[in-house]
Amino acid sequence: MAMTLTDKDLVCRECGNSFVWTAGEQEFYAQKGLLHEPQRCPDCRRRAKAERAAARAQSMHDIVCSNCGRPGQVPFAPRTDRPVYCSECFEARRTAPNPIAAN
Repeated sequence: MAMTLTDKDLVCRECGNSFVWTAGEQEFYAQKGLLHEPQRCPDCRRRAKAERAAARAQSMHDIVCSNCGRPGQVPFAPRTDRPVYCSECFEARRTAPNPIAAN
């Protein structure tokens, strides 16, 4: 039994403006398993996404990889008593078999 979706008028919780949640967007939400209607209009969603990206960028720290010596960035303040790796070396170390665990 297929349900016919129709455009819905919603009100943004951020700015209070109304916006249309189209049938196509509703179908996309359903395909992704998203259960709740959007609470923000597209403009407020874009602004919130940009603010989150800016906050992540501000929390990045420059490093020099302890393995290959290339510069990189990490999302934490590195400690001087522990090695820190660029994303490529970190991934290689993370996926390499652990010889101690094999025993």
